[in-house]
Amino acid sequence: MSGTDKAPTRLTPPADAVAPVRHPDAPAPGEFLGAHYDHCFGCGAAQPHGLQLQARAEEGVRVTAEFTVKEAHQGAPGLAHGGVLATALDETLGALNWLLRVIAVTGRLETDFRRPVPVGTVLHLDAEITAVHGRKIYSTAVGRIGGPGGPVAVRADAVFVEVKIDHFIDNGRPAEIQAAMADPDQVRRARAFEVNP
Repeated sequence: MSGTDKAPTRLTPPADAVAPVRHPDAPAPGEFLGAHYDHCFGCGAAQPHGLQLQARAEEGVRVTAEFTVKEAHQGAPGLAHGGVLATALDETLGALNWLLRVIAVTGRLETDFRRPVPVGTVLHLDAEITAVHGRKIYSTAVGRIGGPGGPVAVRADAVFVEVKIDHFIDNGRPAEIQAAMADPDQVRRARAFEVNP
């Protein structure tokens, strides 16, 4: 590892991590969160081949989501691409940050693939934040087929890292950053930057 590389972010919270606390202004349980950014591959309506994943706030610091695997999401013939499934998990885990009302990006995502997910299948996702330690937010998710109580097809553990808006300003394409920041809707403007890496 070179002197500029950082050690990998661990997926197990340290002993002094704290329980997550839902923000008082978080969406109410049962409320759909909506797309955080219209052009997001995971949740944006402006992405015809994207997942167009719909996440819903649940009790505590938990969200559920679902998306239908389309033909454009294939890896092997008739089956979802593993990267698409990892994206669905990442998008659902990222939506959790809206319950804390923080801007955070994926620091590490570890995915386990348990069974194939055929095209046409609705993947039911359930994610929750397990701990917070400083700027790090630890979370876990599962994706099930055949219904919310069906067999687990995919699962993931993740660490998100809270960042300032400068992270996006310094690294994003200026035209998109300026357009998002010019949005007169303050909530939509903040949400545009909530989960991008």
